[in-house]
Amino acid sequence: MSIYVDADACPVKSEVEKVATRHGLRVHIVSNGGLRPSPNPLVDTVIVPDGPDVADMWIAERAGPGDVVITGDIPLAARCVESGAQVLKHNGEALTAANIGNVLATRDLMADLRAADPFRQGGGKGFTKADRSRFLEALEKAVRAAARPPRT
Repeated sequence: MSIYVDADACPVKSEVEKVATRHGLRVHIVSNGGLRPSPNPLVDTVIVPDGPDVADMWIAERAGPGDVVITGDIPLAARCVESGAQVLKHNGEALTAANIGNVLATRDLMADLRAADPFRQGGGKGFTKADRSRFLEALEKAVRAAARPPRT
């Protein structure tokens, strides 16, 4: 079992490291550079080449059943859900087979709306302490669920 973090613009890297250390889990922090490596022996800092979606491809090729993926990238989340990994957004929202279709459709709709109105600004919410707390709770739950043997 591993935790994969899509690290570009990820506000919860230190929280992931805390939970992973408590459970003795390997963490892969994946980005195309600009991150300070952690001295924690359980944390691998993976620097991928520049290019569109290279970090996403690295994670998607490796994540599977029993793994947890942390990302705000919805297409990456969809690929990881399809491969059997548990996926969490930075605010603790779980992306599952039951909801990923709706989340993808909403993402595409919002992209279309932004493209239709290039002057549309903002709309995003800031990351709050409540989001961080929700994320920690959700990650703890996901790690415990991933550690359970699959039902037969």
